[in-house]
Amino acid sequence: MADSKVKGELMRSTAYSFCKAFAAGSPPSETLDEYFTSNPKILEHGPKWANLRLPFLGIKFRGRRSQGSSTATSRRTCDDYYERLASTLSFHPHDKTVPPKEDFMVDAEKGTVTIKLHAKFASVKTGKDWEEDFVYVLSDFDEEGKIGSQELWADPLSAWVAVGED
Repeated sequence: MADSKVKGELMRSTAYSFCKAFAAGSPPSETLDEYFTSNPKILEHGPKWANLRLPFLGIKFRGRRSQGSSTATSRRTCDDYYERLASTLSFHPHDKTVPPKEDFMVDAEKGTVTIKLHAKFASVKTGKDWEEDFVYVLSDFDEEGKIGSQELWADPLSAWVAVGED
């Protein structure tokens, strides 16, 4: 049981540090290097048909471009996820974007950390903005506490409308 508690606290600490770094505007390559395993996965859930306006949605991104992974040339690395996101939406966090560390829901047995965050987003193209809650589920932590998988649930309809017509 003590091992599970220690593992859970390590997962919570990594998740919290990652969220704080992301909200503070740390470059994605640095957050991927520092908080993720060498072959991470990212999936932002949403309909694939929305890829025309939201090219990061509904696609499984795997590996790192800098690591020379097999997906490095496919434009579907985790680096590509963050590039596509940043070229489409801007992120405007505030002091309550990341909840207190103790609010991070940890299941050490399943190896997951679930976090509800809140921020303002805006379309890079149109400038239209909105506020929303969004959820991260971080999992596949390694023995060092690094994140192996990040899944996101957000409000793709608000993003779709903000980005506008093609």
